[in-house]
This record gives sequence, structure tokens and C-alpha cells, in this order.
Amino acid sequence: MTHPPHPPAAPAARSTAPAPARPAGVPAQPSPVPPAAPPAGRGAWAVGRERLRTAATTEPGRLQILGAVLALLVVAFGAVTALEVTGRASAADDVVGRSQPLSADAAALYRSLADADTTAASGFLAGTLEPAGSRERYAKDIATASRLLVKAAAHTDGSPESAREITVLGEQLPRYTGLVERARAANRQGLPLGGAYLRYANQQMTTVLLPAAERLYAAETERLHRDDDAARAWPYVSLALGLVALAALGWAQRRTYVRTHRVFNHGLLAATAATGVVLLWLVAAHTVARTGLDDARAHGQESLQVLNTARISSLTARANENLTLVARGAVLTEDGRNDKYEADYTESMGALTEALASARKLADDDAGRGPVDESAARTGEWRERHKEARAKDDAGDYEGALDRIVGAKGSTGEAFDRVDAALERALAHEQAEFTRSAGDARGALTGLPAGAAALGILGAAGAVLGINRRLSEYR
Repeated sequence: MTHPPHPPAAPAARSTAPAPARPAGVPAQPSPVPPAAPPAGRGAWAVGRERLRTAATTEPGRLQILGAVLALLVVAFGAVTALEVTGRASAADDVVGRSQPLSADAAALYRSLADADTTAASGFLAGTLEPAGSRERYAKDIATASRLLVKAAAHTDGSPESAREITVLGEQLPRYTGLVERARAANRQGLPLGGAYLRYANQQMTTVLLPAAERLYAAETERLHRDDDAARAWPYVSLALGLVALAALGWAQRRTYVRTHRVFNHGLLAATAATGVVLLWLVAAHTVARTGLDDARAHGQESLQVLNTARISSLTARANENLTLVARGAVLTEDGRNDKYEADYTESMGALTEALASARKLADDDAGRGPVDESAARTGEWRERHKEARAKDDAGDYEGALDRIVGAKGSTGEAFDRVDAALERALAHEQAEFTRSAGDARGALTGLPAGAAALGILGAAGAVLGINRRLSEYR
């Protein structure tokens, strides 16, 4: 049996019940509005600036900003002071432990080469059988020069100027020693060729080796001056930050007093004390360091340079004096009128006299003046003996002149040895003076970087605690 189809479902009836009535006197509530998006192009920096401006309209907000600024200033002062003083302490350490010793080694290298040349000529003049003492001194000079070359090569720190001169010295020194050995061999056989070899060796020394050693000394001395200037430079950024921090802390404490009539804020007072201690420590330490470096430069560094000049001049004069007898007038000046080696001797003795006069002025105590005065006296004695030797040689008495030059008693060689020994004592004294003064300068800066950093952190903590104490009054 067929059932009739189901009728379609009736649509759901829409509620027609009235909305609940709003109580009388209650205003209609607006529909919730989503928060407005920030204007296009307005980033986090602009939002942060707006919040900062809003915070600055209330006293607690202003205190928070003030505390952050004070803490930042004090920490920055401590950090910058630690950084700048570390750089200056490192430069002072380089002056004492690197650049000055390298400069002194370069001067010692020059002296060793010059003394080797002088000793070779003296040994040659002594006859076919060179004295054992002369050979030992020559060998010691060459060994010292070789050792100092190796040391300089290991500590040039990539300096192209120094590396270039070290290369020249390393290549040419064996050539020089080879010429000296040929001169000795010919001299032992009584061959006149020995004198020619010795002159060639001296030419190699005076035109190649000694100029390279002098340039090396100049390069290392220039590095010493740079380190010295870096160590004595005033830390202006640290000083400026310290003064700004002190001024800000003083202003903050006055502001607190005006608003609360409280004389002291312990946190801000501690921050001011810490900042003041660092600033005074910085000024005092750097003043002491500069004073020490000034003393090292005036009474050590400058004296050492002048004394090195004096000693080198004496060695050069002695070598030329010996070569005057070796060449026996075979080598003339450019104008062809005078003996070249005698003219060079006269020039070197003039430089020696001038350097000794300068060293006498720079010496600041009797221990420094004594050796210089002795050198000057022995130099005068040397001049007189040289005149006697030249008079004998000019009169044709070669053997008499030779005895006045290389003899054991009353010779110019004896006077030269006394001059050289006195100059060595003077150099040792001035080196000790330099090391002491520069060491005092370096010691004055010791501990300041770590102390400045620690006091900066403590000062910042004090500033924050002092401001928080004021903020607690608003809670």
C-alpha cells in the first residue's frame, strides 16, 4: 500500500520575544571597538619615545629615567677609563720591555760591527802574527752582531723597514768576514795584497753594513718614540666622562634635596664617592706616569742616544786611525789633497767631542757625569798621542808611528780603550736610570683599569639604589 509523501518540514519559527528592557537610568553601552593600529611608518623607536614622554610626565617615571641615566654614565666612565688606561699601560710596558731594549740592541749591533772593523785593523797592524787578544775580541764582536741580528729578526713585529735592514746585514756580514780572513791570510804571508783586502773590508763595513745598522737603529728608536707618546697621551675621553658623571650626580642630589629637604641620599652619595675616587686616581696615576716617562726620556733615553753617538764616533775614529797606517797614503779625499782616513779620523773625533759635551749637560748626577768627564779627559790624551804618531809618520819613521798607534804603553790604542771603557760605564748607568724611571711610570698605571671597572659598577649600583629609595616613597 502506498503511503503519501511526508509534508516538507516547516521552517523554524523566528523568536518574536521582545528584548529585555534596559533598567531606567542606565546609559546605553557602546559597541566594543578594536584598538587602533599604529600609524603607518611608526616603528618601535617612535613607540618607545612616546612611552618615555608619557613616563616623564610623572615623578616616578622621571626618577626611573634619572636612575637609568646616572647608572649608564657611571658605568660608561668606569669602562672607558679601564679601556684607555689599559692602552696606555700596554704602551708603557712596550717602552720598558720591547721598544727600548730593541733600540738598545740596534745600537749595540752598530757598536759591535764598528768595533770588529776597528779590531781587525789593529790586529793587522800588529804584524804577521796577530795577537790572540785581538782575534778573540774580533770573534766576540762578530758573534755578538750575529746574535743581535737573530734577536732583532724575531722581534721586529712585521716592521718592513727593520726587516729590510736585517736582510741586508744578514747577507753582507759574511762577505765582510770573508774579506777580513783573506786580508789576514795575505798578511801572514807578508803579501801587500793583505792591505788591499782590509781596505775593501772596511769599505764594505762603512758603506753597507754600518749604514744599514744605523737605519735599523733609527727605525727602532722611532718605534720607541711612538710607544712613549702613546703611553703619555692624556685620556681626555675618560676625564670628560668623569666630569659629566660627577656633575649629573651632583645635580641629582641637589634635586632630591630641593624636593625632599633631605641632605643626604646614601646611594647617590656612594655613587659620587666612587666616581670621584676613580677620577682622582686617574689624574694622579697618569700624572705620575707622565713624570716618570719625562724623566726616562730626559735623563735616560736622550742621554743613551748621545752616548751611543759618542761611542760610535770613537770606534769610527779608531778604525780610521788604524787604516791611515794600513793604506799609507794610498787613499785620498775626493779633492786628492789629503789622506782620506786621516780626514775621516778628524771628523769622527770632532763628533766625539761634541757628543761628550752634550752628554755632560744631560747627566743629572755625579754617577753619570763621572764617566763622561773621564771620557773627555782620555779623548784629549788620545788627540795628543795621535799628533805624535802623525809627526813620526810624516818624518818617515813608520815603526815609531806604529808603536804610538798600537803599542802596549803610551799609545793611542791605550787611550782609546780607556775612552771606550768609560763610555761603556756611562751607558750602563743611563740604561739603569731609564729602566727605573720607565718602570715607575708603568707601575703607576698598574691596578687602575681593574679598579676603575669595579668602582664604576659599584657607583652604578649606588645610583640605582639611591633612586629606588625615592621610588619606594610612591608605593
